[in-house]
Amino acid sequence: MGDMKRALIVIDVQESFRALPSWERIGNPKIAEQVNRLVRLARAGGDLVVWVLHTAPGSDTPFDPDSGHVRFLAELDEPAPDEPVLRKTVHNAFTTTNLQHLLTRAGVGEVWVCGIRTEQCVETTTRLASDLGYAAVLVTDATTTNPLGGLTVQEIIERTEVALRDRFARIATVAELVAEQGSSTG
Repeated sequence: MGDMKRALIVIDVQESFRALPSWERIGNPKIAEQVNRLVRLARAGGDLVVWVLHTAPGSDTPFDPDSGHVRFLAELDEPAPDEPVLRKTVHNAFTTTNLQHLLTRAGVGEVWVCGIRTEQCVETTTRLASDLGYAAVLVTDATTTNPLGGLTVQEIIERTEVALRDRFARIATVAELVAEQGSSTG
């Protein structure tokens, strides 16, 4: 499986969330640090990096392109010129974009998924990737979310891990992936 092409999908790590009042309760406001580590790891491995932004045109919210907030978090590494930047209008990154076409054209068989919010766009994209036949890896410490429905951020992330583990995805940490890639480059 070592020769299977991989892609890292970076979902909605964008200023729109920082513009919301709920940002003050976000689980990991420094999510860009973990995502940057993953991006650098993927690039070092020759993997495709795909960037996704959530947009809600005409919504008069921070996700409306007219708001000026639909851009990557300032502290995030910039997408390289050859890395696709997709704009979606639904929770998963496939339905309203050409993501599947890009992955197919690149011969990708495995996807690493990270971003904001763990249980929403990240989980939905991971489930769909699995259903489409990709080996999915959910990198939960490179995701974050807000408390929801009486659950803490940690409880939401744990629920997502339990729901997806061994059925839809492998659950991994950035450190685990870094260690694995280090051992496979020798």
